Amino acid sequence: MKYYIIAGEASGDLHGSNLMKALYKEDTNADIRFWGGDLMKNVGGTLVSHYKERAFMGFFEVLMNLSKVLGFIKFCKKDIAEFKPDVLILIDNSGFNLRVAKWAKEQGFKTNYYISPQVWASRAGRVKDIKRDVDKMFVILPFEKEFYEKYDYNVEFVGHPLIDGIAGRKQVSEVAFRKEYNLTDKPIIALLPGSRKQEITKMLSVMLSLIDDFSDYQFVIAGAPSQDLSFYNNIIGDRKVSFISNKTYDLLSISYAALVGSGTATLETALFKVPQVVCYKGGSISYQIAKRIITLKFISLVNLIMDKEVVKELIQNDFNSKNLKTELTKILDDRYREKLFLEYFDLEKKLGGKGASEKVAKQIVGDLKKEEN
Repeated sequence: MKYYIIAGEASGDLHGSNLMKALYKEDTNADIRFWGGDLMKNVGGTLVSHYKERAFMGFFEVLMNLSKVLGFIKFCKKDIAEFKPDVLILIDNSGFNLRVAKWAKEQGFKTNYYISPQVWASRAGRVKDIKRDVDKMFVILPFEKEFYEKYDYNVEFVGHPLIDGIAGRKQVSEVAFRKEYNLTDKPIIALLPGSRKQEITKMLSVMLSLIDDFSDYQFVIAGAPSQDLSFYNNIIGDRKVSFISNKTYDLLSISYAALVGSGTATLETALFKVPQVVCYKGGSISYQIAKRIITLKFISLVNLIMDKEVVKELIQNDFNSKNLKTELTKILDDRYREKLFLEYFDLEKKLGGKGASEKVAKQIVGDLKKEEN
C-alpha cells in the first residue's frame, strides 16, 4: 500500500523515522513518500522535501515568509494528487498539516494524524476543523484524550514515542565519549538552545554568560543537526565552551544539569533524569501575539503533563543572566535534585509505556486491510 507522510522539524523527523520502521514491519511492500529529514531518509522511501527548507519560527517569521509557505503547500497538494496514497499521515507541524488535511479530505484521501496539533494550548476552535478533516487522530500526551472528549471526538492515546527512542538507543561509554570530544572530568552542564536560528540566537548568548560563574563545571552545547558550526561560532566568540553536534541523547546521558529551550527537549531531558531550567525567548512581536492566544499555565511539556511546576520556566524578559544563574544554582543542590528525580519518575509513568510507533502502524495498516477486504 502507498503511504504519504508529512513531518516538520527535527522531532517530527525522529518520530516519522520510527513510524516508518514500524510501517515496514507491518507492510513489507509499503511504498512510502514523505516530507521529513535525514532520519526518515535513512529508513527508506522517497524524500520529497527536507524540513530545513521550511524552518520558520513564530507568527511574525511565518508572515514574512508567507509566499514561500504557500508555495510549499501548493506543491505538496500537487505531489499528493499525483502519488495517490492509500493514506495520508500527518505528524505534528499543524500550521502546514491542517491546511493539507482540509484539502486532502475534500479530495477523498484517507487522513490520519500522529502527534496532535497543540489545540489544547491555543485556538481550541480548531478542533471543529480537525473532526471534519482528520479520520483518525493518534495522541501522545495523556491529557489530550480527555481534552478531545470534551468536543465529542474520540482519539487514540498511544503513549509517547520518546520513551522508545531513549530506551532503544545504544548506551554510550562516558569515558570514551569524554575522550572523543576532548571533555574534562568536570560535571557537564548541557546547553540545548533549540534547533532554529532565531531561538539559538536569542538564547545561547545568555546561557553562555554563566560560564565564569560556574568554573567547577564544563558547559557543552548540543548542536542541532540543522545548523552549521560556523553559525554557533558567531555567538560563542572566544568563550571556553565545548560543542557537540547531533549527539544530544549521548550528551544528556552523561550530563549533570541542563539549560533547555522550551519544546520536546524539555521532555527528553526529563526522561534522561537530568535536572533542568527551561528557557524561552521569542521575537517581541511573535511573543506578544502568542501571549494573547495561548491559554496554558506552563510552556514546558514536563509541567504540562504533571499539571504543576516541576521545572522552572524562565520566559521572555524573565530569561536573563541573573535569573538563570539563580535557577542553575538551585538545580545543582543535592536536596533539590532528589525531589526533582522523584517527579521525573512519576512523569515517566504518566506517559504510557513503550511501543507508540508500533501501535500507530498496526492501526493504520490494520484499517487499510479491513477496507481492502
